[in-house]
Amino acid sequence: MPANAPPKATTSLPIHAVVAEDFDAVNRTIADRLASRIPLVETIGHYIIAGGGKRLRPLLVLLAARALGYEGDRHITLATLIEFMHTSTLLHDDVVDESHMRRGKSTANDAWGNAPSVLVGDFLYSRSFQMMVDIGSMRIMEVLSTATCTIAEGEVQQLTNVGNAEIGEADYFQTIQGKTAMLFEAASHSGAILAEASPTQESALQCYGRYLGLAFQLIDDLLDYEGDANAMGKNVGDDLAEGKPTLPLIHAIATGTPDQAELVRQAIRQGGLDRLDDVLAIVHATGALDYTRAKAEEMSGKALSQLDALPPSPYRDSMAELTRMAVDREA
Repeated sequence: MPANAPPKATTSLPIHAVVAEDFDAVNRTIADRLASRIPLVETIGHYIIAGGGKRLRPLLVLLAARALGYEGDRHITLATLIEFMHTSTLLHDDVVDESHMRRGKSTANDAWGNAPSVLVGDFLYSRSFQMMVDIGSMRIMEVLSTATCTIAEGEVQQLTNVGNAEIGEADYFQTIQGKTAMLFEAASHSGAILAEASPTQESALQCYGRYLGLAFQLIDDLLDYEGDANAMGKNVGDDLAEGKPTLPLIHAIATGTPDQAELVRQAIRQGGLDRLDDVLAIVHATGALDYTRAKAEEMSGKALSQLDALPPSPYRDSMAELTRMAVDREA
């Protein structure tokens, strides 16, 4: 991909339509700010950013700011740096998880190796902080710098949970709040700050992003046991193979028979896919997937209720649709 080509993303969905021009500006800014005197930085940066996806986190920035009547252009910079923060975590996560496929194609670490992937992730984090300075808001910098620490803690917490079959539901939610929901929350919260929201609206949009992120991760974890590999761009059972105790497994252990619970515990401790068929049968038999979906719908409902603090607009409508989409998807 040429270094100056704008990275592509899925922008044909209705949720993107109301900010289509803004989204195009974000894509152009991504291309501009990926520029580096080191060609490999640009190559890997473009590769991972152009890998597909709906760009939900930068979309949240755009929708939140516009829903509150923002008319400047700093939301473009803010949305771009949020995407850079997210992309850097993807690069680092794939190295930690030893992943070989993301969104249906080879991961950067699979194509170039671990060291370049980690270092380009560091570059994107650093670039995002340069762009925070460009925005010139200490409050936004405070929100985003706090978010980066929380996300890193969430990732470390997830790593320490690998192979631990005694993780409970409260620990699970704490982990996904850090590693996933925090960046959703920071995106909508910072968009509200940029638009000089009232305290009530700012708090509502902060909570909106948090609940949306939780719903999104819950469905991701559900799809690992009932999704379509082609649609997801990864293999069914990847979480089990890595020994990750996600909510479907936690609920199966809590509600299954002693024999079922012990089998799932052993599968978590051992990792791998040797017992995948048995585990799939148990999560279905115990209603663990229905339980996980119900939790996602609960979080989605909480997110929707926060939008009552916003004035009616097409932007608010798109945020509501995005919330529904988060739980009604196959990838």
